[in-house]
Amino acid sequence: MSGPTTPGYAFRTLATSGAARAGLLTTPHGEVETPTFMPVGTQGSVKTMSPDEVAATGARIVLGNTYHLWLRPGPDVVAELGGLHGFTKWPHAMLTDSGGFQAFSLADRRKTDEDGFVFRSHLDGSKKVLTPEVAMQVQGKIGADIAMQLDICPPGDASRADFEAACARTTRWARRCLAAKRADQAVFGIVQGGTDPALRKAHAEELAAMPFDGLALGGFSVGEPIQRMHEVLVEVAPTLDPERPRYLMGVGTPYDLVRAIGAGVDMFDCVLPTRNARNGQALTRTGKVVIKQARYRTDPSPLDPTCTCPTCAAGYSRAYLRHLFLAGEILVLRLFTAHNLHLYGTLVREAREAILAGRYEAFARDWLAGLEAGSQAAT
Repeated sequence: MSGPTTPGYAFRTLATSGAARAGLLTTPHGEVETPTFMPVGTQGSVKTMSPDEVAATGARIVLGNTYHLWLRPGPDVVAELGGLHGFTKWPHAMLTDSGGFQAFSLADRRKTDEDGFVFRSHLDGSKKVLTPEVAMQVQGKIGADIAMQLDICPPGDASRADFEAACARTTRWARRCLAAKRADQAVFGIVQGGTDPALRKAHAEELAAMPFDGLALGGFSVGEPIQRMHEVLVEVAPTLDPERPRYLMGVGTPYDLVRAIGAGVDMFDCVLPTRNARNGQALTRTGKVVIKQARYRTDPSPLDPTCTCPTCAAGYSRAYLRHLFLAGEILVLRLFTAHNLHLYGTLVREAREAILAGRYEAFARDWLAGLEAGSQAAT
């Protein structure tokens, strides 16, 4: 295996508990304790939250969306104003995706060939060409600590031939991305292969032979049965190079995180906690609270009596939060987002503590039992 080569970056495992591991990712903008959850700042902002508020949830790395920042305000503007760190005033580590998933998802306005993606902007219809070299150039200008290679992400129900072709092209694009990367910017490779463990492992081996600073598992939670995703993660994640961080892209629920950490995954991102917050859904240790439901109209209790987030600690009642949501008040979106991100921050912090103490199995059992009990109670 080639191993990471970018100066200023390092990863080391501090402890293991079964396949789960606690580690430390070093970047030019500080250290990130793993397992870690990256709040999604699509447009350079975690929706409704200030950088200080995001950091207060325990997050020390956030994700920015290359596709959206490329189209608006543009990488030159971001670069001129101090890169993504200076532009957004987020002082800690940052990762940007390649933009490939967004381009690939534009099925009705996109063509794909060996060179890259050709698509029409969803903003103004202008023609855009996203190649591995352009993806690296844009991410280099934006200036996050970690960039992602451009890859092909087939839907969960694609044929085996499509998965094999996606792996092959992603490998070819990986070489082009590494050749075009900024010397001082880390780059992660992206493992594809659908729900076929053998294909996943073979692709991971190809990418591990290249000087990527980390390896990501892409193409999960794209339509395949969730239980099958968990099964494949248990088989594949522990086989990824142990010297590099392992990143599960776009996943997922608290249940998914507990299962994936147990399989050896280090890094996560997902829009779920912030998106669900904007839809009036609070995530707790015992499942979801859908605040618009009539049963909360006079409920004096907080979202979660065991939670120490600003929303719960202040004693905001479910009745008040329901009133704000139905009235369309912006405050409730902030309160729900703070709560949901705090839950994710608590989950990964407690997971790290359990791994360091050698008791991850018991931790996972307790969390999963609470989530499953809450799910059954809601049905």
